[in-house]
Amino acid sequence: MKQENLCINEMNLNFLSKSANESFARATISAFIAQLDPTIDEITDIKTAISEAVTNCITHAYKSEIGTIYINCKIFENGKILIKVRDKGIGIKDIAQAMEPLFTTGGSERAGLGFAVMKSFMDKLRVSSKVNKGTTVLMEKSIIRRNITSVK
Repeated sequence: MKQENLCINEMNLNFLSKSANESFARATISAFIAQLDPTIDEITDIKTAISEAVTNCITHAYKSEIGTIYINCKIFENGKILIKVRDKGIGIKDIAQAMEPLFTTGGSERAGLGFAVMKSFMDKLRVSSKVNKGTTVLMEKSIIRRNITSVK
C-alpha cells in the first residue's frame, strides 16, 4: 500500500435512530475531521451529507421503530476521508430507483433528495443494501491539504 493511502486515524460511532441524534452525528464527524483543517465549505458539505445519510436511516430504515445507526470515519494520509453510515433496517429493494432525485418512500412530507444531496456534496457515493438486512452508504471526500502534521 502506498504511503499516501495509509489510514492515519479512525473513529466509530453508534447511536439510536432518534431525530435528536442527527445533529449529534453531524457535530461528531465534523469535530473528528477538524484535525485536517478543512475549509468551512468542506465541513458544511460533509455535515450536510452526514445529515442526509442519518435522516435516511431514521426515516426509511427503521420507519416506526428505533434501531441503531453505525458510523465509521477514516482519515487517510492523502487527505481523503471515508465515511460509512450503516443500519440494520428494512433495506432498499431497488437502489437505482431510490437514488433517483424526487423518489421517496417516505410520503408527501419527504422530498426524495437525500442521495442526490449526498452525491452532490461528496466526491464519491456508493450504496449497498439487502432487504430486511440493512443499508450501507459509503461516502468519500478529499480535503485540500494544509497542515497535516497535527494528525500524525
